[in-house]
Amino acid sequence: MARWDRDSTPAIPDWFWQAVETGREEHTVEVEECDVFYRSWPGDVERPAVLLIHGMNAHSGWWDFIAPQLLDEYRVAAMDLTGMGDSDYRYQYDAATYAAEIVGVCDAAGFDDDVLVVGHSFGGMMAAKAANLFPDRFGALVLVDSGIRHPDEPLKDPGVLMGGGRAKTYPDRRTAEGRFRLYPPQPCENRYIVEYIAKHSLMRVDGGGWAWKFDEELPLTLKDGERQPEDYNALPLPVGIIYGKQSESFSARTLEYMLELLGPDVPVAGIEDARHHVFLDQPVAFVEALRGMLGTLRARIPGA
Repeated sequence: MARWDRDSTPAIPDWFWQAVETGREEHTVEVEECDVFYRSWPGDVERPAVLLIHGMNAHSGWWDFIAPQLLDEYRVAAMDLTGMGDSDYRYQYDAATYAAEIVGVCDAAGFDDDVLVVGHSFGGMMAAKAANLFPDRFGALVLVDSGIRHPDEPLKDPGVLMGGGRAKTYPDRRTAEGRFRLYPPQPCENRYIVEYIAKHSLMRVDGGGWAWKFDEELPLTLKDGERQPEDYNALPLPVGIIYGKQSESFSARTLEYMLELLGPDVPVAGIEDARHHVFLDQPVAFVEALRGMLGTLRARIPGA
């Protein structure tokens, strides 16, 4: 949003403006011949580190109004998985490569092995796979509306859950922004957040027009992208769960199954009046829950 939006949209709370106007730096790191983009917010290098990972077809900008609210206790970075945001596109994608990207960003950002990783939806799933592949690289994991359904629980259309589908080209930015939709489909009362994300989710395309910042071939070429019970029942680090109590992607049965896999002592925070996009629906409550969760998990990291 531009500066003039502040005056034309007085209903937007001050905390949002303060967050998105907080200075940040942009970086890339090469991982397996592709540039991986990440943004970081300057902070005390002595503070514990937090890496934020977005969901399917999203990008690091989804955390712009969340990350700055953690800076009094943590130093923070947010990354774009390849095929999304400002990272390169690959000919094909797989969980092992995404795990290497997560490690690569942590290394480039100077994050130690006690880094706390926060992953929303697909990002949480990739973070879980990374933790299994690199068991000594991370300190703790927060899964945000991200888990595996019980085998007996009905599954909705996977394309809807993953946000798949063909990318479209729009003649101008305004038309494109007006077509922005959340996946899985859901309403969001905080329209200013949705509009901010829409504005930062577009790129110019060759030949004219605008398109969303994701590779339309990603869901078609992704390998090892399915959630498996073994991704969770042997995680070698402390894990916490934050979910939306009205989420269709993370039901009460899903939570029960996740606790069967992870263990009963996993800290859980259910956010009232929130759906799958928890931190868009209830950003203030989400930050409060995340702060508490990070503190709880950090106390469980050996030597932290």
